[in-house]
Amino acid sequence: MIMRSQFDLTPFRRSTVGFDRLFDFLETAGRGEQGDNYPPFDIEKLGDDSYRITLAVAGFKAGEIDVTARQNLLIVTGRKGDMRKEGNFLHMGIATRAFERRFELADFVRVERADLADGLLSIELVREIPEAMKPRKIAINGGENTLIEADDRARQTEDA
Repeated sequence: MIMRSQFDLTPFRRSTVGFDRLFDFLETAGRGEQGDNYPPFDIEKLGDDSYRITLAVAGFKAGEIDVTARQNLLIVTGRKGDMRKEGNFLHMGIATRAFERRFELADFVRVERADLADGLLSIELVREIPEAMKPRKIAINGGENTLIEADDRARQTEDA
């Protein structure tokens, strides 16, 4: 049995700006809301800014799966048509029930592509930080507002 304790994140909320989504995510995860574990999935880090989510969706065709990317949310939905199997089955264990899987995405993560092969749905994700959001050094020039890009700063120190 897993016991989870509830943390009060109020002190952190008071001393931070812009982290509301993070704290909401931590509070939701801390509640232990374990839903259905179907379909099973893997999350793989391919590089510094690239990821892959692989879902086991055996029995589903591409037209029966919907992948929707919203801001900071990826929703994968599978719906089978009404298919009544004919025959004298002793056991039916192949799951073909409808499902919905949700994945919280970090800022600036976008879905690059989705592929279905051999019963596995692979979704490639890439984090692309906009140029305006990348770190930059700000020079202090007695009132002038001059920006020095990180690469320019490195070249200045090499030249010295």
